[in-house]
Amino acid sequence: MVEKDRKLINRREFIRIAGLTATSLAANSIPSASTGREAAPPSQRLGITGKAPRPWWVKTVETPTIEVDWDQVQRFDSRKTMRSTGFAELIGKDEYEHLLRVAQENAKQRIINHTPGYTLKDQALNAAQSAGARGPRSFLGPRNALTPQERTVPPWSGTPEEATRMLRVAMRHFGAATIGFVELNHQTRKLIYSHDPDGKELIFQDTEQASETETQRIIPNKAKWVIVYTVQMSIETLKRAPTAIAEQTTLLSYSRGRDIQEKTQEFLRGLGYQCLGEATSNALGIAPALGVMAGLGELSRLNRMITPEFGPMVRVFKMITDIPVVPDKPIDAGIVEYCKSCKKCAEACPASALSLADETSWETQGPWSNPGHKAFFEHSISCRTYMSEKAGTNCSICFAVCPFSKKNKVWLHSWVKAGIAKLPLLDGFLRSMDDAFSYGAQKDPEEWWWQNLPEYGIDTEQTIRED
Repeated sequence: MVEKDRKLINRREFIRIAGLTATSLAANSIPSASTGREAAPPSQRLGITGKAPRPWWVKTVETPTIEVDWDQVQRFDSRKTMRSTGFAELIGKDEYEHLLRVAQENAKQRIINHTPGYTLKDQALNAAQSAGARGPRSFLGPRNALTPQERTVPPWSGTPEEATRMLRVAMRHFGAATIGFVELNHQTRKLIYSHDPDGKELIFQDTEQASETETQRIIPNKAKWVIVYTVQMSIETLKRAPTAIAEQTTLLSYSRGRDIQEKTQEFLRGLGYQCLGEATSNALGIAPALGVMAGLGELSRLNRMITPEFGPMVRVFKMITDIPVVPDKPIDAGIVEYCKSCKKCAEACPASALSLADETSWETQGPWSNPGHKAFFEHSISCRTYMSEKAGTNCSICFAVCPFSKKNKVWLHSWVKAGIAKLPLLDGFLRSMDDAFSYGAQKDPEEWWWQNLPEYGIDTEQTIRED
């Protein structure tokens, strides 16, 4: 049963309690303050692999914060997901076509009725984010950059640490928010799809060069490192979910993700290495799982990855390369434990698609989920049906209301995240304060057009910090 009446306290009381508890935390847990010495050089601040330091409460751990039974995990066929053909197959052709007709008629009527968030200007903005693509995505990449062989020079050579730092610097410049790396072994290979959404089979082979046929994509066994990266979404925009205004920030993140992929593929080609990307949206491998293994975040009640820096306000992308890099480890920032008591996303879900269970489970909700790990599995058919029949766009209400979707502009937000990681007894209290401050409240779509938002609608101050 959903807990509707939560005990709330006012803002002044919260600040007082927060200050007292923060003092206690500082005395017992926070590393010593600066001694007044000059700042360390970049090589020391970022580390040898170029990885920016995480907040002090984010721990690196050997295994993910969700349980995984690798013996039960098998490579998943992405065609079973609700983003691919699985939705139409499970609900039947007639019902699928009915939902398409309903969505089209709803879109028309909303434009005629000038429904905020679905007006003609909103729909035009949404369509613009899908425009301008330079042909289909590519598994092998654009292949326009000159290779070292074509330049008649040796390929780039260096240590895995140097390669890791080089890639992080380049990809941050290309627009990636965070970057992590996973080494493919007998376990993590299972996170690479058996078939891509377009039906092509992904096959590992003892071959020097990757290749592609009408039915297969060949991955050389020597290409055993996965590059996982995130792209931010605009929280101000997603606060208008579910509308065309909100959906377009998702489309923008996919457009930017594709751009980063192509640039990285060309960059590595120019160095003399291979980089294999997503041939279609959400292809190649299980993004949240690879993100968790790369230490970018934790799996959450959303059954998506939540990051310490941006919460769920990111999209996750991946590529496979044969340049040796240093793999990352999973993290523990208290996110999974917080999700167990929060339930805010599940309570806000209009389709009742998210789990309200107190604990994660091994039991999946349907064939669209990959077994072998404990999670808060969602009912994806309910989610997709709501989006087609009611929303008319993607939904993302769960992303927008999540307490982790906050701007880190004041010390209080950092304190809250530290409290979640170090004092799980406060989780229920912190959820109540999120309600009291109305952080999860949706905003007026029409008001969006009157804001002076930064580039891409993203708060660029909310990023990887060195404090």
